[in-house]
Amino acid sequence: MRQLGELEAEIMYRLWAWGRPATAREVLVDLNKQRPIAYSTVKTVADILYRKGLLIREKEGRAWLYEPTLTRQQYTASLMQEALGGNPDTAGALASFVEQISPQEVDALRLALRTAKRRGGS
Repeated sequence: MRQLGELEAEIMYRLWAWGRPATAREVLVDLNKQRPIAYSTVKTVADILYRKGLLIREKEGRAWLYEPTLTRQQYTASLMQEALGGNPDTAGALASFVEQISPQEVDALRLALRTAKRRGGS
C-alpha cells in the first residue's frame, strides 16, 4: 500500500477522526476552514480513494457517503510492513527505528508486542 497524497491524507484523517460515514460535501466544509478547495476536487479524490479500496461508499439520496475500509492504525501498520518487507536487513531496520523513537513510543511498542504474543501473533 502506498503512502497517501496530501489531499488523500487530509480526507482520510477526517473520516478516521469522525468515526462515521460522511459525504464529500461534509469533508469540503471542514477542509474549507483551513484553505479554499473546490467541491469537485474533494469529490474526485474521494472517488480515487474508493477505487483504490481505501473507502467504501453508499448512496444517500443524491450523495455518496464515504467510509474508510481500514482504521488509521491498520493503514499505518501496512505502510510499516511494506517498508520492512523491502529491506533485506529487517533486524537492522527495526533496531534503527527503535533508536529513533521516544521512550513513550518504546513503551507502546513493548505493550503491542506483549498483546500480540498473548493473541498468538508471535
